[in-house]
Amino acid sequence: MSDTIEKIKCLIIGSGPAGYTAAIYAARANMNPVLYQGMQPGGQLTTTNEVENFPGYVDGVTGPEMMIQLQEQAKRFGADIRDGWATKVDFSGDIHKVWINDTIELHCETVIISTGASAKYLGLPSEQHYLNMGGGVSACAVCDGFFYRNQEVVIVGAGDSACEEAHYLSKLCKKVTMLVRSEKFRASKIMEERVRKTENIEILMNHDTVEVVGDNQVVHAIKALNKTTGEVIEIPATGFFVAIGHKPNTDIFKDYITLDETGYIVNTPGTSNTNVAGVFVAGDAADHVYRQAITAAGTGCMAALDAERYLASKE
Repeated sequence: MSDTIEKIKCLIIGSGPAGYTAAIYAARANMNPVLYQGMQPGGQLTTTNEVENFPGYVDGVTGPEMMIQLQEQAKRFGADIRDGWATKVDFSGDIHKVWINDTIELHCETVIISTGASAKYLGLPSEQHYLNMGGGVSACAVCDGFFYRNQEVVIVGAGDSACEEAHYLSKLCKKVTMLVRSEKFRASKIMEERVRKTENIEILMNHDTVEVVGDNQVVHAIKALNKTTGEVIEIPATGFFVAIGHKPNTDIFKDYITLDETGYIVNTPGTSNTNVAGVFVAGDAADHVYRQAITAAGTGCMAALDAERYLASKE
């Protein structure tokens, strides 16, 4: 533990659109925000090659470039942006205690949690290669589907989110092949029926993804194993979408903050308030429905405004 304790009016844990937007609003409100960027500075968007659906970017922007611009905007208003990540919290008292990298102890009047969620991937070396290359692997059909319009794609997953993304892709792509790893869907019946009735969605039950095939730069096909017959097939595709869920980055808060059954922070509807007074949430740490940069930014604004009002009520 640290020998010195730093007192902070507004601490923002995590970056990305939610964290940086909260920092912009908090700084403009003279709350002297301190933002720790977390283990993935800039959040999930730093793995997105092209962002075309965020208002104001007429010609699109890369995810990393957008995050740098948001960071610089927050700094311009006086936000203190720091490297490091929260490793422990104690929200049991009026002063919210947070430890950074197990060594720095902070005592905070308000805390905004914007730690986001991490997409789950299969873990195949070829999948990770093309994900890092930005050449054909994605965990967000709404974000990246537009780049595969009139092309053939493969999506893996069996839940409601997978069905929603497959149906979304079917409106853009020539053909969508859906790989379901077991013999039945986990999705609701209505979502399962929707994909089954969509003409350009082919569903392959009981199939495992074996390899993402390409020329080392972009994806050309997906190899899948038929677990019933043992046959390995190669499916032509330029895009591979993984829809097997997200894990919210909220583990360190579970002893104090109310989480739902999958780990997302439960906020008071219409606000960013958590069950702990003075602790607020923004972005994908609480949002398992939309998960878009624009909605994350909006909740970042809400969290900063809610924190400002909370501080005003204490004066």
